[in-house]
Amino acid sequence: MKLYIKYMVSLRCKMVVHQELEKLNIRNAVVDLGLVEILDDITNEQRQLLKENLLKTGLELLDDKKSILIEKIKNAVTEMIHYSESLPEGNFSDYISEKLGYDYTYLANTFSEVKGMTLQQFIIINKVEKVKELLLYDELNLTEISYKLNYSSVAHLSNQFKKITGLSPSFYKQLKKKRLKNLEDL
Repeated sequence: MKLYIKYMVSLRCKMVVHQELEKLNIRNAVVDLGLVEILDDITNEQRQLLKENLLKTGLELLDDKKSILIEKIKNAVTEMIHYSESLPEGNFSDYISEKLGYDYTYLANTFSEVKGMTLQQFIIINKVEKVKELLLYDELNLTEISYKLNYSSVAHLSNQFKKITGLSPSFYKQLKKKRLKNLEDL
């Protein structure tokens, strides 16, 4: 039985899920990126208790198919952009469609309907968040970041970054460095 639990990918969240499963004597389970696969059958009472206990910790057991699909889409995008060494060579749409086993148009339409933004906008927002992260690490220059995230050019990256944040990547980097320096001076 597969259960979908809405949570941010973090060690703390995985530990909380493990603890809640143990409290209910659900031992034969695999916890991964927003998905818990329980290899043994569980009762409706265990499922309901798990749902209630998770909710108390800020996590959510998803029941309806659309919510589950949206979480799978979000997890696929997050995994693709934030946790992969390199982004897929082809279109993100092909990657997501192949990973989830659904037609991309169906995925994109469902995502837009539920989230109120396009899947493409969600991907761009995540890419910009990754750019912010890479800028703060200060290990790659803008050209290298552009290449790493499959932007067609530095100008394209800069335009998307400014559209989302209101700042140029270089100004954002200066601003963050200045804030860090001010915190260090305290």
